[in-house]
Amino acid sequence: MYLYLKYVAILFKSQTQYRLSFWLLAIGQALTPLTVFAGLYFMFAQFGQVKGWSFYEAALCYAIVGLSFALAETFARGFDMFSTLVASGDFDRLLVRPRSTVLQVLGSRFEFARLGRMLQSLIILLWSLNKLPLTLTAPKLLTLILMIVCGTLIFAGIFIATASFSFWTIQGLEVANVFTDGGREMAKYPLSIYEKWVAVFFTYIIPLGCVNYLPLLYILGRTDGHEILYMLSPLAGIVFIIPCLLLWKIGVRHYCSTGS
Repeated sequence: MYLYLKYVAILFKSQTQYRLSFWLLAIGQALTPLTVFAGLYFMFAQFGQVKGWSFYEAALCYAIVGLSFALAETFARGFDMFSTLVASGDFDRLLVRPRSTVLQVLGSRFEFARLGRMLQSLIILLWSLNKLPLTLTAPKLLTLILMIVCGTLIFAGIFIATASFSFWTIQGLEVANVFTDGGREMAKYPLSIYEKWVAVFFTYIIPLGCVNYLPLLYILGRTDGHEILYMLSPLAGIVFIIPCLLLWKIGVRHYCSTGS
């Protein structure tokens, strides 16, 4: 953790050398997702409710997923850009260092300008919680934190799995955007509004539904069955990242240097 924090400090210092540029980029990152949120607002302004979900409930779902994705982009950006390390041969440098390759790739790149997205999502999160008629008890607060943390792990896991394929393809897979950007946009709405096969895929294969929809039912008091199952469903994010890390280990084992 000490080494990881050193990576964070060094890269933060380098990215804030040009402060005006950094803050303008951060503001841009905060304002850009507002177009999606505006679309959400106008849709609910037109229809009132969507399959029993109100605007503020959907806004809470939007904020949780937005915050999770922003955290993953900020702290796991090294994996998202990993294909360039393989193509240039710079990954060889990481292999000869006496530290985990996961830690080194994780610390190779941070996007601190994404703090703007985090702030925007956090404001919408607090605003929607204030507007909703619910009491945020300690178990519900814990569930909310689990949703954000485990959501971050799922998006980070997708980045890691995608990066692992670079050991065989050299270039990053554009199809991964279906699960990162596409998954993010899909998960910003309650899962119940989609077709059944979509809900099944994003619950049992890529468990985004386990970190936004199911625990959200518990927070909103809509559970049908044992509440503890809804509360603990975000832990699927931890289960999801394990095979992603195993795939990474297999990829490292099969890595062939460029020789450059």
